[in-house]
Amino acid sequence: MARTPVSRRFFLGGVTAGVAAQVSAAAGIKPGDLPDLTIKEVKVYVTDHGRLASVVTKSGIEGNYTLGDRYWHPDWNNAGWVEFAKQALSGKSAIERPALTSQWDPPKRRRGQSSYASAIDNCLWDIAGKAVGLPVYQILGAYRDRVMAYASSQHMKTVDDFVQSVLQCKAEGFRAYKIHPPELPSRGNGSDYKLDMEVCKAVRKAAGDDFILLMDPVGVYSRQEAMAVGRLLDELKFVAFEDPIPTKDIEGLAELCRALDVPIHAGEFIFSIYDYAEYLRRGAVDVVRFIVDNVGGITGGMKIANLAECFGMECAPHNWGDTLDHAVHFHCELAMPNNVWFEMTVPQGVYASPYMKDQIRIAADGYVHAPVKPGLGYEIDHNILDNLTKRIER
Repeated sequence: MARTPVSRRFFLGGVTAGVAAQVSAAAGIKPGDLPDLTIKEVKVYVTDHGRLASVVTKSGIEGNYTLGDRYWHPDWNNAGWVEFAKQALSGKSAIERPALTSQWDPPKRRRGQSSYASAIDNCLWDIAGKAVGLPVYQILGAYRDRVMAYASSQHMKTVDDFVQSVLQCKAEGFRAYKIHPPELPSRGNGSDYKLDMEVCKAVRKAAGDDFILLMDPVGVYSRQEAMAVGRLLDELKFVAFEDPIPTKDIEGLAELCRALDVPIHAGEFIFSIYDYAEYLRRGAVDVVRFIVDNVGGITGGMKIANLAECFGMECAPHNWGDTLDHAVHFHCELAMPNNVWFEMTVPQGVYASPYMKDQIRIAADGYVHAPVKPGLGYEIDHNILDNLTKRIER
């Protein structure tokens, strides 16, 4: 008997219809019991502390995420987020994240991930968690309930600055520390690798042989400089050498991976989930990193984590910024089996938004413990936010 053909596009488009059932089932809720998750409003709170995205459903559930300043390239900013999000979301269901933010269509895959997609995705995850009364990581599939933290330094100026910083972090309970070496724009290339090596030696001496150390020059070295620093890191028993050279230099990264014992971490400056495969195939990374803002939010981050797991590799998400920036990466870390670290910006709370009721801090055991509140898990004080809001973009 002849069958009516079903197009591949039609079949894949229908997959999202089951997403609501999956999310609600995770909380033991029947789909019919869910609140109305149709999106009725998209807006941005503008304060002196930055911009906060807001997606609101007809049932009154609000999802939020910080709209960062992004990078200097015009393709990578959030200036037009509210107009884009209104067109993409109005009248749609908040549960249909893949249909609203995926870059699978060929025209979208030609370029990097839309910079607007991540804030949309993170807001929609916040709504989903609040709708079923669960933290996001439990919907993703909880693997752990805490993650060990390392202190992630500022780009300080002197060797002594780093020594004092690592000693302070040890006193606060950190069991690991990452060096962001001095930035020296007057030298043209942004760094002095020999000064950076002195910083590494001094921090190792001050912290002790048993303390865990990581290094992140943020991609400013040449291949030769990176090799020299990497050999020192091998001697000093560092556990990570992150972004030693520009991410575009795949062959150089592969060379470093072959030559050094210290694991090479990379991925913060990759702007599409579809660009990671080449680095894995060519052995150009030992530990995979991502920034959710660059890869389509929590959804994109988890795809990268799963890809790394399939290659038997660790995944160490970037984590730098305010509470909500930490939160979205933390939920990924709690849900993935192949993660070791939570990157904690220090001093702790340096970028905290004053309208947050909850802040993320390390506990006495050196770990960050999972949130218990629903959604992204860290609550906004709307009375304070309202007082700080200078205008609302709609």
